[in-house]
Amino acid sequence: MNKQIYPLLIAQFLSAFADNAILFTVIAMVMQSAQLPSWYVPALQSVFLVAFVLLAPWVGGFADNHPKSRVLIIANLIKAAGAGLLLFNVEPLIAYCVVGVGAALYSPAKYGILPELAGHEFLVKANSWIEGSTILAILLGMIIGARVADYSITWALTGTIIIFTASALITVALPVRVLRHEHIPGSRIMAFQRQMASFFTTPRSRFAILGGSLFWAAAATLRVIIVAWAPLVLLAKSATEIAELTLFLAIGIIAGSALVPRMISLEHLRRARIPAYLMAAFVIVLSLTESIWPARFTLFFIGMMGGMFIVPVNAALQELGQQSIGSGSAVALQGFFQNLAMLVAVGSYTFASAHQVTPVLAMFMLGLLVFITTFLISLHLPDNQKEQRMINY
Repeated sequence: MNKQIYPLLIAQFLSAFADNAILFTVIAMVMQSAQLPSWYVPALQSVFLVAFVLLAPWVGGFADNHPKSRVLIIANLIKAAGAGLLLFNVEPLIAYCVVGVGAALYSPAKYGILPELAGHEFLVKANSWIEGSTILAILLGMIIGARVADYSITWALTGTIIIFTASALITVALPVRVLRHEHIPGSRIMAFQRQMASFFTTPRSRFAILGGSLFWAAAATLRVIIVAWAPLVLLAKSATEIAELTLFLAIGIIAGSALVPRMISLEHLRRARIPAYLMAAFVIVLSLTESIWPARFTLFFIGMMGGMFIVPVNAALQELGQQSIGSGSAVALQGFFQNLAMLVAVGSYTFASAHQVTPVLAMFMLGLLVFITTFLISLHLPDNQKEQRMINY
């Protein structure tokens, strides 16, 4: 394994830690305010995702045509600026949208740099490390961020700004390398449409895009549902208690990410549908759970199945992208679809919540939809077969 991956692991760990610390800081702000309505938390999640959808035609090409290490630095500084706006009491919906802009720029550079550092042989393993360390960062960011925010919103926001800045400084150690792709004439929006059409020509690339979209839409919606479900069913009373509950989800994803390189290779991508089916089943089980420890164990297994599903999906996407439209552009394309899916999913839950649909019913329906969608996107996906035909652009 290329030793240059280690600075990337540390930098993205810090950035992901701060991402989730700031999320639970905003959740704490909402829970501590008697004036903000119940739909405000899913609305915050939605404005964060809007940046991914609107900027998708540009951020992938920007990452592919500039040193990805420098793009990561810029993205971290933008996220730090969004945290600063929150610190100075700018409307949270606006400030958190700025954090989303930084995250939209960060994602294609973070995942796009992996094929440059790892190569085909170690790409699944590198993704396993990235996903495992990211989920560990999410875990610690949730717990520590929520605890600090329950004590002091100011201290929590100040800490996230410092951590984003530290991540940017560590990223300086990554190589400055640009793998330029052919110049695309015309507008970026038209070029993005052509990239989309060309990348969807094979079953494996379609599964990689739609599978990643399914995972993140389900994860985002489940996290928002838990914010309403935990106080109602498990009687949680603070952001810290909700964060501690999702600890088991994060540990499960770490475990699944660690196990999957030995079980699902790029040549057997179709096997990834099995943990997706199990993830859906465990979400349905969670909706029927009414006590704390069964809920924690169920969240652990949801996370484990999710980790085993998303790691090979991400690895396939990066390799197929590097062979065709560019790994950064492929990740941006995935970002467009997965965040559009997250917007639709979270928006649908926000609408349902505003019309008195209970979190229990919403969670049950989420599990059912994940199961059905997994079946649909797995159709025609070959097993034990490498892509012989490259995607031509």
